[in-house]
Amino acid sequence: MPRLDLDRAVAELERESAPTELAPGREVRLVDEAVVLRVASDYGVPKRRLELAALEAGVAPRRYHRNLGLLGLHGQARLLEAKVGVAGLGGLGGLLTETLARAGVGRLVLTDPDSFADNNLNRQAFSTEDNLGRPKVEEAAARLARINSAVEVEVHQVEGDRDEFERLFAGAAVVCDALDNLPARFALLDAARRLRVPFVHGAIAGMTGQVTTVFPEDPGLEVLYGPPREAPSRGVETVLGNPSPTPPMIAALEAQEVVKIVTGVGQPLRRKLLIVDAFTPYAAVIDL
Repeated sequence: MPRLDLDRAVAELERESAPTELAPGREVRLVDEAVVLRVASDYGVPKRRLELAALEAGVAPRRYHRNLGLLGLHGQARLLEAKVGVAGLGGLGGLLTETLARAGVGRLVLTDPDSFADNNLNRQAFSTEDNLGRPKVEEAAARLARINSAVEVEVHQVEGDRDEFERLFAGAAVVCDALDNLPARFALLDAARRLRVPFVHGAIAGMTGQVTTVFPEDPGLEVLYGPPREAPSRGVETVLGNPSPTPPMIAALEAQEVVKIVTGVGQPLRRKLLIVDAFTPYAAVIDL
């Protein structure tokens, strides 16, 4: 695509944009989503590339307006530039992935071996009555395309082991654990360590959940679960289940970790475990 077409497309967005005050003395130019879609189509410009060029020129798609007060134009651009891997598209993964797409994470690589079943309907974001039996990765890709067409989505219907996770998530800025068994979690952590990228872990059971972020040189899941060979395959969720409100509680916290890592805004839960128990209620941050 000629650079001239991109420059013209950005110039049109600038003409169609309007100044908006984020805070006293702090202004940004915003452009409507319908305009971004039309201009991308008219000039044959990939939407993510157009949004990045517009942000560089000081113009933000209005869809990201509520991100900008905290993240600014630079932070939003860093999200659009980022590639994030998510393993698991169930209760945690579906909600986490949709949140990342709405935030504007530009490239998502998603893995899950399963298809939707009746017992997913209580908590899994991409599960509906009319897609039972359909692969989760296919439904995720279709849903995310409707939410944010600037996001480039790559899906793989695989169980995944360490080597496969390492291959599929190569180039990611962050790898996210939304899995439901400990052997796969340990394999994913090993892959993240080999890729030298942060690993965001989330787990749920009943009304309780936990989140931590493991950088490559940090102690990891072995601190929580013991040596990989001695850890049980499944946790207490097999007894307590996963009621509908619990996955979004923890998925949101995982998404916050990704945003903090990618943008540099805020302090990740590095060497810390956040435990949230909505039953009691109780919350605590434990040093690891």
